[in-house]
Amino acid sequence: MASRAEAAALLRLRPMTADDLDAVVAIDARAYPHPWSRGIFADCLEVGYHCHVLERDGEVVGYTIHSAAVGEAHLLNLCVDPDFQGRGYGRFLLRQVMAMARRQGAKTLFLEVRVSNDPARALYESEGFNEVGRRFDYYPAGKGREDALIYARHLGGGWSDDDE
Repeated sequence: MASRAEAAALLRLRPMTADDLDAVVAIDARAYPHPWSRGIFADCLEVGYHCHVLERDGEVVGYTIHSAAVGEAHLLNLCVDPDFQGRGYGRFLLRQVMAMARRQGAKTLFLEVRVSNDPARALYESEGFNEVGRRFDYYPAGKGREDALIYARHLGGGWSDDDE
């Protein structure tokens, strides 16, 4: 297994293009029981959301989509190909989104996560996100609907002295 320094050297984050949609849709389908459609991803590109892919040796292994406006950012989707999970790529992507959102003037980053997604919740909490609410029946699930937890993280600018 490669060291973190070697793995980081192999990674490249770049803006998503329409040419990436096949790979992104395939990753989403492998990662989620209720994936986004190709049309949703295309719409995100079309409306100007901040869409990025993570490449490892030229292969798309993850992606992020967020919006930023009026001092807030919203992480709409962050996903790592299941074959590449557990290597720190999700944390890398999340930190990149936080840095981009800061540069875009956001003071707070919001996101929703499935109540049942323990690995994602652990990642978000370890990066300083706090649960601030719940959206009932937000996600489709095998037998009906599943709640989403709303998480938020302050990105700097006055809430505490230990902000990055």
